[in-house]
Amino acid sequence: MSEQPMNPEITSDDKLWAALAYVFAPIVGIIVLLMEDKKARPFIKFHAVQSIAASVVVWIIVAIIATVTLGIGGLCAPLVWLVFLYWAYKAYQGEMVEIPVVTNFIKNQGWA
Repeated sequence: MSEQPMNPEITSDDKLWAALAYVFAPIVGIIVLLMEDKKARPFIKFHAVQSIAASVVVWIIVAIIATVTLGIGGLCAPLVWLVFLYWAYKAYQGEMVEIPVVTNFIKNQGWA
């Protein structure tokens, strides 16, 4: 996961919304995309879309692992939440966090 340098145009409100998009993924990400003033901010939109996509991918992976391991693999969910907290921390620092497959996917789709 590589981080890009901080943009001076990013406000503290942008950082807060971006961090909340990871902490309460995908709910806050969806709410952000429904708010016109927040959706217009590139930093917030990037993190909102990325948090939604990452949470969908994580849900699918955890479901597959839990199915294959007869439910025991579902115990990794709290560890996954720690990863989302790390991404939220990085977003609150004003960094554009790059999640290996997810970031490239949302950029290629033109979502961010």
